[in-house]
Formats: sequence, structure tokens, C-alpha cells
Amino acid sequence: MSLAIPPRDPDVTPKRLALLAIPALAIGAISAVVLWALNGVASMLESVLWATIPDALGVDPSGWWIVIVLTLTGLAVGLVLRYIPGHGGPDSATTDLVEEPQPLRNLPGVLIVTVLALAGGVSLGPENPIIAVNTALMVAAIARLMPAVPKQLTVLLAASATIGALFGTPVAAALIFTGILAALKSGGALWDRLFLPLVAAGAGSFTMHLLGAPPFKFAVPPYGTPQAFDLLTGAIVATAATVVGLAMLAAFPIIYRAMHSLRHPVLIATAGGLLLGLLGLLGGPITMFKGLEEIGELLEDPGAYNAPQLAAIAGIKMLALLIAASSLFRGGRVFPATFIGVALGMLGNALIPSLPLGLAIGCAIVGVLLVVTRDGWIAIFVAVAVAGDITILPMLCVIVLPAWLLVTRAPAFRILPPETPAPPPAASPPASTTGGVE
Repeated sequence: MSLAIPPRDPDVTPKRLALLAIPALAIGAISAVVLWALNGVASMLESVLWATIPDALGVDPSGWWIVIVLTLTGLAVGLVLRYIPGHGGPDSATTDLVEEPQPLRNLPGVLIVTVLALAGGVSLGPENPIIAVNTALMVAAIARLMPAVPKQLTVLLAASATIGALFGTPVAAALIFTGILAALKSGGALWDRLFLPLVAAGAGSFTMHLLGAPPFKFAVPPYGTPQAFDLLTGAIVATAATVVGLAMLAAFPIIYRAMHSLRHPVLIATAGGLLLGLLGLLGGPITMFKGLEEIGELLEDPGAYNAPQLAAIAGIKMLALLIAASSLFRGGRVFPATFIGVALGMLGNALIPSLPLGLAIGCAIVGVLLVVTRDGWIAIFVAVAVAGDITILPMLCVIVLPAWLLVTRAPAFRILPPETPAPPPAASPPASTTGGVE
């Protein structure tokens, strides 16, 4: 038996790929700079909100200040959504990671509400809005400078570049777009179609390193020698985390409908900010923000948390993610879902001490992200990246299989717009009175 080689796309030649690599490199670098600038502005505002002002007022930033800041963040976001042109773009709860490019007039509102959410402590990441911003900017620029480049290719390159910049490596983009491109019926070799997205993602990740962005690295003990029994305990943790993720998926539309019963965007976002503030007061700052830095705090001293504390941290973060996503805040769900996976993995390690911490964390991240992303490769990638240990990769490739059986028929982790009712059928002419039957 021989492997079939796909037919070569006659439009894809080495010369064409080399020429298109030039705009791909530019898109990658510019997309990374936009992400870096967004993170920088959000970081400065975060410092003002959570350090400068509390210090000046002499208040504890981990007390009731959390409720005040998040409520005011919700109010500010609601006002932007109501009065700024474009209304902050589409609701992130209803969109995929990559969508059609938005009009440029929407981008100021998208950027403002994203910075407010990141700085104010909202439990969402920057991935959805920053991909939307970079996609819109790059499509507009390429359409003017290189109109022969197809719009969909530009969208693909901008999204790939941004994902590469977000994770600091083109591997994440390669895994995400392998599935997307493989599903397209465009013919030709997969690597011909992956070539330009990888160029853009590589340029984006390398640019972030040049700009001094911190690496995606945490202090997790190495796994060591794989043990057969770890496949069983790891599968238990991954399956349990998947069930938790499915419970979040079931609760998402319920919470979304409850928040949107307030109808007005200012009321929805302000109420969401108040609820997030109360959750932050209950769980502490570690349950706030997008979750990336907070993962580092959790893993800095895993022994400082017992099983009930870890269960509470994961539960509060799950509620915070669902409320934030349901309250018109703009942001992605991958980073907070990863934090939930880390907390659940540490809980699994506390309950099953024989399961090494790094593998337990990886298994739980796989379970949660399978539900949130519906992509096994990106779930495995993030798990290995957080654990920082390639030796857990073969274990996860097996452990992911029973977890995938639980999610394969589950809906996407987003709010689907209501179906438009079909128009009523056209009125039929009256039946003949000479022989028709009514």
C-alpha cells in the first residue's frame, strides 16, 4: 500500500511563495508590534488602577477596591459600547477566534474596551480582539499596497501572525491552521498552504522576542520516566476536567441570557463588572485577569494550596470566565481556561499524589481546552507549553483520546445567534372549485 500524494496546485510555485513571503514577514512583524503595544498600554493602566491610585489613597488593593475597580471597568466598557462608533465590534461571546475583518471605524472601540478589560482585571484574554484588530488593519493595508493579494490570504496571515506572537512560537499557529487548511477543499499539498502562515507566525513570534516579551514558561517539576499506570490516572484527570468544561459549556448560554435580560449595554457590562468584583473579592487577585501571570503564581509554590482551596479557585475562575464572556466584555477564553486547567490539574495531583504534577496539569489543561477550543492539537500544545516538558507529549497523545469522545458531539463554546425564522410559504392560488381538494 502506498500513500497518495496530493496533486500539486499549479498556482503554487516556489517563486510565488517566495514573493508572498515578503508581505507575510511584514504582516507578522506589524501584528506583533500591535499586540505588544496593546499589552503595554494595558499594563500601564493596570499599574495605575491597582498600585498608583490605591497607594495614593491608602487603601488595600486586594479588598473592596477590587469591587470598585471592576464595577467602574464594567461601566466604562458599557459606555464605550453604547456611544463609541462601531460599538466595540461584535460580541466576543458570539465569535470564533478568526472572523471576517471588521471595518476600520470599529477598531478604536475594540482597542479601548480590550485595554479596559485587561487592565481592570476581567477574566478574559486578548486573543479574539487583537486578532480582529490585526486582521482589519492588515486587510486594509494590503488591499491598498498589494491589491493582487487575496483578502482571505491576508486574513489567514494576520491571524497566524497574531497567534504566533501571543504564544511566542509559530507552533501554535501551525497546529491551529493545520486543521483549518486541511478542511479546505482547495487541493495541493498541506505544507504549500501552511508555508505563508508559518512565515507570518514565525515573524510574529520572533518580533515579540526582540521586543522583550516574557517567554511562555513556568516552574513545573519535570515528569521523568513515563509509567503505564499514569495513563490511567492521567485519563481520569483529563476526563474529569472535560466534564467540568462541559458543565461550563452548558451554563454559558444560561448565564448569557440572564445577563442580557438587562437589555442595555451599560447595565449589562456594569452588572457584569460588579459580579466579577464580588468574585474577585471572594477568590482574591489570583482568580482575576486573563490568568497567564496568575498561573505563574499558582505554580510558584504548589504546596501552599490544599484540595478545597484549589477547587474553590477553579470554581471562582470558571464563574468569572462565564460572567465576563456573557457581559459584553471583549476578550478570548483560551488563557482563563488554561488557568482553570492548571488549578484542576493541581487539584488532581492533590487527590492522586502518585500522578506527577506536570502530567496532572497537562491532562487537566487538555480536558478544559478540548471543550473551549474543540481542537486536540492546540489543547496538547498549551498543555506541553505550560508544563514545559516534552516528555509528557506521548502520554497526552493517548490520554486525549477518551476525553475527545466526550466532546466530539458537543457544540462550540460560544453563543450562537438566534436562527432567523424561515419566511412563510407563498400563498397558493385557490384550489379549483371544479375538482380541487382543500
